[in-house]
Amino acid sequence: MDQSQHEQVSDSFVVRALEENLAIIRFDRSRRVVYANDNFAAVLGYRKENMIGMDHRRFCLPEFANSPEYDRFWKDLLSGSTFEDKVERVAADGRRLWLQVTYMPVFGSNRQVLGVCKVASNITERIDTITAVTGELERMSDALHAKANAGIQRSRSLLESIEQIAEVSGENITTLESLQEQAESIRGIVHTIQQIASQTGLLALNAAIEAAHAGEHGKGFNIVAKEVGKLSGRVGESIVEVRHTIEGIAREVGNISRGTNRAQGTVNKSQKEIRLAIEELTEISAASGELDAQAKRFSELI
Repeated sequence: MDQSQHEQVSDSFVVRALEENLAIIRFDRSRRVVYANDNFAAVLGYRKENMIGMDHRRFCLPEFANSPEYDRFWKDLLSGSTFEDKVERVAADGRRLWLQVTYMPVFGSNRQVLGVCKVASNITERIDTITAVTGELERMSDALHAKANAGIQRSRSLLESIEQIAEVSGENITTLESLQEQAESIRGIVHTIQQIASQTGLLALNAAIEAAHAGEHGKGFNIVAKEVGKLSGRVGESIVEVRHTIEGIAREVGNISRGTNRAQGTVNKSQKEIRLAIEELTEISAASGELDAQAKRFSELI
């Protein structure tokens, strides 16, 4: 039987597996490198033998290395606390890298911290991809927000114009209704005048007959009766013309009124549709704002 089948997992094999698959570095209590494996050296772009003795600050961003948080960070580690998070570090060529790290205090037999071991994996590409996607998402949400707001402003301006048209249209409808009422009143007056003219003509005819019966004594009365008859005839003719004119005006007013009513219905429908569009654009604007906020929070988390 193959010897490999008799071998058991031992601590040395586990350590070798970790060494081969993880980037590992170790610091002493003075924060200087005492060990780095090939993987860690490759991540930062150093030769591992050149890393020995380097200060931990050399791998950190200046704004972190020179901050009070940096001293608290090491104070916690040397007090026995473990640290695990995503951190940004500086490679040998000055590039910034993102590492998923775990800092683990190394305890001696008396539980005193002898140093700090760090296990890391390079997540720069993943972070860059997420950051790029997040940035694009923020730009898209900002653009959507801007377009939605512009759409809201244009829709409100259009709604104001349509409301003015609706107001004028409403006034026109009222005016046309008044004209229709006046036309009906004029029809009544014309009818009354026609009746008066007919009665006047009948009276003139009767007066002419009586004047004829009176002979010489009725000549003057007959002249007056004839003039009254002529006047009655002219009034009748004029009234017929007025009636035809009024009926024509009434028909035109009716046509305009019906057209105005249809236009008013269209205006009312447009008002409702624009108000609905404004509500939907407002919802889009709010949603894009929330999307932008979520993208920013997500960017902060990574």
